[in-house]
Amino acid sequence: MKAAIVVFPGTNRERDMAIALRRVTGHEPRMVWHRETDLTGIDLVVLAGGFSYGDYLRCGAMAAHSPIMTEIRSFAHKGGHILGVCNGFQILTETGLLPGALLRNANLRFLSQDCHLRVERADTPFTHKWKKGDVFRTPMAHGDGNYTADQSTLDRLEGEGLVAFRYATAQGVVQADDSASNLNGSVNSIAGILSENSRICGMMPHPEDLVDPLMGGVDGLPLFEGLVEALVR
Repeated sequence: MKAAIVVFPGTNRERDMAIALRRVTGHEPRMVWHRETDLTGIDLVVLAGGFSYGDYLRCGAMAAHSPIMTEIRSFAHKGGHILGVCNGFQILTETGLLPGALLRNANLRFLSQDCHLRVERADTPFTHKWKKGDVFRTPMAHGDGNYTADQSTLDRLEGEGLVAFRYATAQGVVQADDSASNLNGSVNSIAGILSENSRICGMMPHPEDLVDPLMGGVDGLPLFEGLVEALVR
């Protein structure tokens, strides 16, 4: 699997993502500066976390208009696989590659702590190393992670099974939107969603930060191992 990590001014999680991808592929992912427009030979595009363009205007709004995004849209329309984490998820919603929006956290505070996610589907390239209903621990680090969408979009996400992950307790219980397990207040406790063809995934927490025992655990490793199995040539 050949992966590319897009780097914008203000991106700061590209090295964390590179560690995760190197762990499962055995080689370095390609770092793509946002002004580049060549994704030749790439199987997976990753939009990593950080504060692209300093989060001016809205998180991800300026990055959505970077030169590389034209190529990423084309990559997506051709059926390419894309993973957007934290700021990457925000960028995907700003470009319209995923529906909805990420608003300020419900408590208006930056959240930097562990959370638990429940796997809602186990038949996608991003989730197939888990079983439906599995729960894993993962760090969150964001100030604008409150996922929202209009009712018709929510009905479609829920009805078509496009929710990949939900915030939950360690026991897998999904609570109210303002509960201790859903601190950013995301509607329906949504932590990650999928495109209609299941080839694009956006999520707010950071699975790349738990892929080695030295990091404190390997809870996030199945996501990356599953991508290799799904995309290896």
